[in-house]
Amino acid sequence: MTKLDVNLINGIALAFEGDAVYSYYIRRHLIFSGQTKPSQLHHLATKYVSAKAQANLIQKMLEDNVLTEKELDIYKRGRNTNSHTKAKNADVVTYRMSTGFEAVMGYLDMTDQESRLKELIDWCIQEIDTYKT
Repeated sequence: MTKLDVNLINGIALAFEGDAVYSYYIRRHLIFSGQTKPSQLHHLATKYVSAKAQANLIQKMLEDNVLTEKELDIYKRGRNTNSHTKAKNADVVTYRMSTGFEAVMGYLDMTDQESRLKELIDWCIQEIDTYKT
């Protein structure tokens, strides 16, 4: 397999990776929190991984200056990428913001920045859990 420069990967491909990575961490969080019923897991996961939740999280990250300059660039690349995919349960702005969010997660994973990835995901979990209570 040829090594690809992650900086050249388009925003949609980064978001594709980021969606899987972020979902994986959220699923583990829920299971390790004691949730084991499939229907309950799916319902709870939506509070973390829906386009609306991700758009709210990235908005809060932007307001709180959580992202590095490089992560901000990756977010904008993902957000601004033209995609032919239609948002299922979100308006276009929300969908694009969540795509940018996922692109950041994908970029961090693909550049082996595991500690930073975990830091941001833990931040997201804390934000969501704060709103749930």
